[in-house]
Amino acid sequence: MTPGDVLSLFGDALFLVVLIVAVVVVPSLLVGLMVSVFQAATQINEQTLSFLPRLLATLLTVMAAGPWIIGQLTDFFNRLFANIPALLG
Repeated sequence: MTPGDVLSLFGDALFLVVLIVAVVVVPSLLVGLMVSVFQAATQINEQTLSFLPRLLATLLTVMAAGPWIIGQLTDFFNRLFANIPALLG
């Protein structure tokens, strides 16, 4: 196993992690931004007001994107396990 193989494998894994985190976090960030704009427009300074919409957005995103996330992780690990003989030899 060469250092290039390790770096390629690490790069693929890191890209997959960033992609999955982005899919889950970006909708929460957008909902938080909308709630913040609403709070600024109405001058409601309640810190807990943005928690519930962000939580719901995150849960809905995980429920909607869950099968895709599991599919991506399964594909990556299947590719990894299929390439173990080539990586070792």
